[in-house]
Amino acid sequence: MPTAVVTGAGIRIGKAIALALAEVGYDLALHVHRSTEGAEEVAAKARALGRTATVYRADLGAPRELESLAATLRQVHPAIDVLVNNAGIFERIAFEHITREHYHRMMGINLEAPFFLTQALLPALRAAPQPLVVNLTDIGAERVESHYAHYSASKAGLITLTRALAVELAPKVRVNAISPGTVVFPEDFDEAAQQATLARIPLGRVGSAEDIARTVVFLAREAPYISGQVIAVDGARSAQL
Repeated sequence: MPTAVVTGAGIRIGKAIALALAEVGYDLALHVHRSTEGAEEVAAKARALGRTATVYRADLGAPRELESLAATLRQVHPAIDVLVNNAGIFERIAFEHITREHYHRMMGINLEAPFFLTQALLPALRAAPQPLVVNLTDIGAERVESHYAHYSASKAGLITLTRALAVELAPKVRVNAISPGTVVFPEDFDEAAQQATLARIPLGRVGSAEDIARTVVFLAREAPYISGQVIAVDGARSAQL
């Protein structure tokens, strides 16, 4: 069976991606930081489908924990077919209030972790027949909004990293990114904020975690000539000014 590693696999988009990959035949290595219960739920469903599934816990913002996770993954899974760098953090802070701690934590998890985890797992990726790396970015990396400077910068960096690795790791490893739009409303969005967001989405609705998961499966199973691309899954929101 091919193997997929999914970071941030215990909730929302990561959970949906992991389940979708299990459904099309992948064994799973599921990373979490705190959402262990959700990842164990995914693992149980994957095992019911006849897949193997293991949960690994690490704070990707802590270099030693990331290195330990990578070493374990290489040992247990000497060939990795798909790596999904999904784990990330998101916070709304006015620019003048962003501290160095805020900034470094954001960059550490959203940009440095995908960089160094992909680097550390490169031998296992190269051992697979048609390896794929998928980075989860955000349309906010290129269509910025106020109060998200450090978040937008981290995701913009991840887009550039995606393109850089697609060139450098070719022809063996494909690297792509998926940029979701509004998939689930933030918890602090009231009705007015939700309606204002919907008014900016040409398809007139928010997306779902499954929309993102289906795109990952497409890249993994149906698109062997796509690499170096950033696919917006956003109901055409980024297509307009």
